Amino acid sequence: MNDEHTGAVQQVIQYMKEHLDEPMTTQQLADLVGYSPFHFSRVFKRVTGISVRQYLSALRVESGKTELLKRPSLLVKIGMTIGLSSPGTFNTRFKQFVGLSPKRFRSTSESLHQYVNQYENKPLSWAEEELNDLPRIHCQIEAPENFRGMIYVGVFPRPVPDQKPISGTAVNLRNRSCILTRIPAGTYYVLAAGIPWSLNPRDYYLLNNSLRGKLDNPVHIDETTDLSVKIALREPLPYDPPIVVNLPLLLFEKDRGNSAK
Repeated sequence: MNDEHTGAVQQVIQYMKEHLDEPMTTQQLADLVGYSPFHFSRVFKRVTGISVRQYLSALRVESGKTELLKRPSLLVKIGMTIGLSSPGTFNTRFKQFVGLSPKRFRSTSESLHQYVNQYENKPLSWAEEELNDLPRIHCQIEAPENFRGMIYVGVFPRPVPDQKPISGTAVNLRNRSCILTRIPAGTYYVLAAGIPWSLNPRDYYLLNNSLRGKLDNPVHIDETTDLSVKIALREPLPYDPPIVVNLPLLLFEKDRGNSAK
């Protein structure tokens, strides 16, 4: 990847983070680094995987998550501090990215944190009949030897986890393999995140420091697909988009659905 392009994108991302409460245009951001809007948009997407507007929306939602976890606050006030002055816009954008409303996110953060931590010493298990379905993707995860935590793996329509996955699962303890099933025909990206165990709920929702992993190329799925892939987890990079989707909630919903079978 071009070092000049990477540096320019990082400079713009830092500016975005420091001015979330202000309106921003692609022209304005491109001017910061001396690029034309068209060239800047192409470079930005090549480096981050998503468009400038999508990245800015993710940053604003991530900042909203931070404020919601920090202190009880009026949603209108939070929306204004991150450049989303309309409560309706903030609620809609938040639910689209995170998977639940701001109010529910705030009210369930403690209980979901406790739910996840029960698996620190207890193995996860999924229904065998589901794992035999086609299409499916067998994933082998490579993580640092000293990693201790939950590893989430999912199939996403874009190369960033900014919405609920098409199919997702998780592994814990020393397990480093999983199977993704029930994937409709289409082209997708396989992404993974490794979140260390923590007694602080914030560490399960604000994931700037979590390990990241992505299959380099998109996967093309049809009804006969049976793939085997490897994904290496790595430390986060300065230009990685925020992981805004609520991973503990996804685990809870999958576990609940599995128990109901």
